[in-house]
Amino acid sequence: MNTLVIDMTHGGVKIAISIAKKANRVYCWDIYNTLKKLDKKMLDVYDVELIDLEDIKDFKGDLKVIYPVHLPLTPSDIEKYNPDLNYTFLTHHQAISEILGDWDTDICKIEVTGVKGKTSCVFMLKEILIDLNPLLLSSLGAIVYENGQEKILKKDISITPANIKESIDLAYRLANPLCGGEIRNRIYNCAIFESSLGCCGIGDVGLLTNIIEDYPIGKNRSTASAAKKQIFDCDIVCCEKNALDKYYRNVTHKKINSFSLDDKKANLFAENIEYGLDETLIDIHYENIKTVNDSTISGDLKIKTFAPGKHNVANVLGVVETCLSLNIEENKIINGLKSYNGIKGRSNIRKIDNSIIIEEINPGINTKAIEASINMIRDKNYIVGIGGDYGITCEEIDEEKLADLINRSREDIILTGDVGKNIFKNIDRNIEYKKDYRDIYDFAVKNNGNLLFIYRSDYKTLSKR
Repeated sequence: MNTLVIDMTHGGVKIAISIAKKANRVYCWDIYNTLKKLDKKMLDVYDVELIDLEDIKDFKGDLKVIYPVHLPLTPSDIEKYNPDLNYTFLTHHQAISEILGDWDTDICKIEVTGVKGKTSCVFMLKEILIDLNPLLLSSLGAIVYENGQEKILKKDISITPANIKESIDLAYRLANPLCGGEIRNRIYNCAIFESSLGCCGIGDVGLLTNIIEDYPIGKNRSTASAAKKQIFDCDIVCCEKNALDKYYRNVTHKKINSFSLDDKKANLFAENIEYGLDETLIDIHYENIKTVNDSTISGDLKIKTFAPGKHNVANVLGVVETCLSLNIEENKIINGLKSYNGIKGRSNIRKIDNSIIIEEINPGINTKAIEASINMIRDKNYIVGIGGDYGITCEEIDEEKLADLINRSREDIILTGDVGKNIFKNIDRNIEYKKDYRDIYDFAVKNNGNLLFIYRSDYKTLSKR
């Protein structure tokens, strides 16, 4: 069978080479024209041919078309050039699932997707499962932990499905250096993979954090909720109840566990929350949680962790339910979350001289997340810095909604960055704009003030400025 892999920008090279190693005839379409010279050489080594979509007019027989979920194809896209082909469609996620096959069936595997909170959930899960030497792929990089020590496999790596395979390969090379020595199959005994749009379905548990905003993808051909529906390919699904009821109520699956901040019809919910900026206490009740052992469990938990706002607590609930689904011991969950102190440069709290600094730096931050962050410091005498960059994710920020939120807010707000510059033009109240975000930190520290800094960016990009 011929295989056509579309999109070399978001992992297509890795997918094409993996398939070509199995002696299939593979073609690639570099739709964004971003193929690097080294990648082109790698494709040549494995006899992978670059073509345009119109070149399929000369194909005969069967064709497997592998496309990224953000670029959905339709039958008419293929039939326009060759109506006689016997074609099938596969997403990049599904292709990676096929490539991995029965990979490491003896370890715990978790896939995490959602509109918000994915990275935070990955690192909370890491704290709980640290004794299993977890392998992580997240927006902060590919990392493996050995005896509690962090080993960075690759920093600048995206959370596309192909990079799940890349992370596994990197971890194997770390365990088996070319210089020789003892051959080890792996360092890790569990794997936690973050995915931006959907998942591969290889997880023992798939965690869907939320669908706060169902933004359009693929030139309005699809939506975030449709892409993330792939989470239901996992053996067990833990899903935020509002998202489950709104987008997936017609999904048929044997093991769905729901969680909610306040909906007592969910399998897991918070009965009581005592918020604190550095430590939040959460009383959790869970009922009929379906597990990997085909049992159902019920009970109560008291959690103490870093979760200064509602959105943080919602992430904690998803993580707890994921671990319960895996039959993780309650004490292990409690102790792991007690050790979680946020993510440096992402969601965390720290002190500079006499000032408390809360950072919410996130490439996918939107108006609702900003409002939730402001609410958690309301009436606590904080300066609020808001800004960000454009072109980071598929979902851009709604400037009109953000301007309205700032106009209604009572807090002292300073705007920064390209996003802040545009918002500043639409503000009716008296606030400041500072071109350099660091000036906001300096202002807060010089005046012994506390700061909530909300910035839409990749931290690795922000930190290089």
